[in-house]
Amino acid sequence: MLRHRRKDHEQFRMREDLISIGDDYWIENSSGEKVFKVDGKIARLRDTWKLKNRDGDEVAVIREEVITIRDAIKIEAMGTKAEVKKALVGIRDRFHVEVEHGHDLKVHGNIVDHEYEIERHGDKVAEISKKWFRVRDTYGVEVYDPSITPLILAITVAVDALSHDRG
Repeated sequence: MLRHRRKDHEQFRMREDLISIGDDYWIENSSGEKVFKVDGKIARLRDTWKLKNRDGDEVAVIREEVITIRDAIKIEAMGTKAEVKKALVGIRDRFHVEVEHGHDLKVHGNIVDHEYEIERHGDKVAEISKKWFRVRDTYGVEVYDPSITPLILAITVAVDALSHDRG
């Protein structure tokens, strides 16, 4: 299913149309087990997604404020608050993740084609790629620091929401 991975990394499979389907969606691990569920709710002033573990416990909330001047999505994941914003400068797609009381993250690469990385202080903490699958409309998320898995998956959902027109 996924390419060979290092023992300390976690890999997940996500569907490309995750945001646009509007229904609940399961994220699978490298063994094909359903491990996280994205529960999407669309409200008049914001879109909200909840990331739940397989037991139904909420591990992250992802909220898009539709009425803001600059698109931003707020995340609360396992006690960590963050905000994902599209970078204003640069030729390549880039996002900046401001982590409250923590180290900020940078998201860069080919966002639309799901070929990008998430970095903290120049160190890669996650990689997102479609190349690992032969299944159409599917991409993988490899997390190099399992202690921040819910945050990384929430950032992936937020980046997808900010970079795709869900009209």
